[in-house]
Amino acid sequence: MRPLTVLLTAAGVPGAAALVRALRENGERTVRIVGTDASPLAVGRRLCDSFHVVPSGTEPGFADALARVCEEERVDAVLPQSSIELPALAAARGRFEPPVLVASSEAVRRSNDKAETYALLDSLGVRGPAWRRAQGRAEVEAAARDLGYPGADVSIKPLESSGSRGFRIVSASADPLEQLLAARPGDAPVVRLEDLLPVLPEDGGPVLLVMELLRGPERTVDGIARGGRIVLGHAKTREAVRAGLAMYFRTLDAPELLDAAGAIVAELELDHFFNVQFLGDGVVEVNPRISTVVYQEDLNVPYLGLKLALGELGEDEVAAHRERVRTTRRALRYFDQVEWDE
Repeated sequence: MRPLTVLLTAAGVPGAAALVRALRENGERTVRIVGTDASPLAVGRRLCDSFHVVPSGTEPGFADALARVCEEERVDAVLPQSSIELPALAAARGRFEPPVLVASSEAVRRSNDKAETYALLDSLGVRGPAWRRAQGRAEVEAAARDLGYPGADVSIKPLESSGSRGFRIVSASADPLEQLLAARPGDAPVVRLEDLLPVLPEDGGPVLLVMELLRGPERTVDGIARGGRIVLGHAKTREAVRAGLAMYFRTLDAPELLDAAGAIVAELELDHFFNVQFLGDGVVEVNPRISTVVYQEDLNVPYLGLKLALGELGEDEVAAHRERVRTTRRALRYFDQVEWDE
């Protein structure tokens, strides 16, 4: 029996090592992993069975390069890991012979554009941060004050961003000297509005989101969707954040989070893997891709998602695995390394 060949993009991301291991340890058959990344130093080069350097997901030649790898390696399915790759893959998925596990271009666009996401939440009646779009100093200042600054802290971020890039907490109590000397790498920078405004263009410039600063525990709903329906999903915490990455996770029994995620997945008509992030009682982000997985010996979500995409399992068969989700499950992420000679 020929091995199942999976192309795993962004093979240098922090979750790649665990995902490669899980796909191989599926308990059914041999899975051959073909990794791709824009960096030749991506750890996937050492972990995958085959590896190709490709353009960045935002470069024009990205999709064509992946299509060539698929043909050369006889790939059976393409599993993207990075948000920046999704627009190109969604637009080009009809040109790929193997299935590409990505949602539609419209779903990807609405998920990646945070203003679209928050407008969607408002229309669904799902709690999200109060928000304003702003461009230039005057609009940013007006939006921050409209949301309660200086009496209340607010936050800003670019309209489209990956991870925590560009995110700032805006607080009247921010101490610039303390930020310089005591802030740890990875902490969200805290600035005063008065210090932020001179950095911005007087007119024009990047469109920013000025938002209510939600507080509370970080939680997510992760799972597999088909045609806007959650086939398999569960909730978990995101804890012990280091350099913007959560390092500790606890699975949860949180039906209210699943209900909120279900409404979002339905409105966006998501397919394949998804991740909905909550902060306190509000949704802050929707990622139409696979995220950090809490694995169990009897529940391999990435492998189930592949089998569903390949038509080897039906929705009911995948959904039957919901009963296996253990809310006692914990995951601790850690740093490792590989060595080789050249």
